[in-house]
Amino acid sequence: MAIVPMDQREGWIWYNGEMVPWQDAKLHVLTHGLHYASSVFEGQRAYGGEVYKLREHTERLIFSGKTLDFTIPYSADEIDEACRQVLEKNELVDAYMRPVAWRGSETLSVPARDNKVHLAIAAWVWPSYFSTEERLKGIRLCWADWKRPSPETIPCKAKAAGLYMICTLSKHTAMDKGYADALMVDYRGYVAEATGANVFFVKGKDITTPTPDCFLDGITRRTLIGLAKANGYTVTERHIMPEELSQFDECFLTGTAAEVTPVSEVGEYKFTPGEACRTLVEAYMAEVQPKKAAAE
Repeated sequence: MAIVPMDQREGWIWYNGEMVPWQDAKLHVLTHGLHYASSVFEGQRAYGGEVYKLREHTERLIFSGKTLDFTIPYSADEIDEACRQVLEKNELVDAYMRPVAWRGSETLSVPARDNKVHLAIAAWVWPSYFSTEERLKGIRLCWADWKRPSPETIPCKAKAAGLYMICTLSKHTAMDKGYADALMVDYRGYVAEATGANVFFVKGKDITTPTPDCFLDGITRRTLIGLAKANGYTVTERHIMPEELSQFDECFLTGTAAEVTPVSEVGEYKFTPGEACRTLVEAYMAEVQPKKAAAE
């Protein structure tokens, strides 16, 4: 089935305070955000008509903008309400949502203090990042050639568009080799993250995950840590060397797009999705469903 290009779809996008037809949500080719990566975004999902942890995503979006030295001209309440309007206008119940903020086209040079900050919010039906078949058997990862940089060289706590370029390169290479994704190490050689998801390793009832000191501490990542503990697992956050992967039995990725995705292979290391993966996949899917009032 042919994929409809993103700029040719039908629907509505919230754009600087107004609902505009999907195909009219455009910007100029000399936009600062395109040339100098002065852009931040969020990836969030709606389940049953409600965006899961909407306020946390909105607050991170605002924080990311401030980290890139610009202020998004809408409050958290206004952004939350705009997200809800997008779902309603597009008649969506289960959907992926993408708020994005960027500097405009008033000037085009490295400094951008005179550039207007724009905000747009789109939503569409987008199933899990990986196919059902891949998730059930566990996806295969290779090692990425690119490394997560030092926090002294990038704004690593922001969800900034420019930070994903090496993820795109790593993902392309992985796909060319027949893998679903790539696992990156950081500038010190420690295991970091996949190209768009955090990673966890399991041994019995013990779960270990890399310390997010040079990459994004994902909202889904934090959710899974809480769910794992609630289901009787201990969770340790620490630096992990690649050769330590031989000690673990299970592995999984977490992220808004990936949700909880078991892994069967990382380079030379093999894993068998088992009890922990099944438990946490089910726990996460139960967690993200809207919680209705007991009286309903």
